Amino acid sequence: MLRPLSKPHVAAAPAWIVCAWPPVTCPIQQAPSLNFVHLGTRVLKPGDADSPTTGQTLWGGPSGEGAAGVAWDWVEIQEGVVAMADPFGLVTNLQFVGTKGKVLTGFEATLCLNELVHALPWQSEVQRALERVEH
Repeated sequence: MLRPLSKPHVAAAPAWIVCAWPPVTCPIQQAPSLNFVHLGTRVLKPGDADSPTTGQTLWGGPSGEGAAGVAWDWVEIQEGVVAMADPFGLVTNLQFVGTKGKVLTGFEATLCLNELVHALPWQSEVQRALERVEH
């Protein structure tokens, strides 16, 4: 049974709260069909002349076993351009299972998560958060 996420509650929480969510097993072939939505973005450190602006973003959605999510740090590399701070530093409660029923290694899961992240419109959500901070 699919369980909807409570966006207002989750958005107020830090991105790394996803670590406390119950683990969710996901067959690798179902990963592309995960419909993640933006749950919240925080600007943690406004940039200055010596360092860039940084923050965290959280995305999630229902899966077959409950709420699944992924969070990561981002950095503004120049005005209007944001990037993942560390493509290997994603945090999730997803546990991917391969076609033979074996749990994917951390590296394999990270590759899968990066594919999911790159399909999300996350940079525009980060830009919105930056605009709110500037005003």
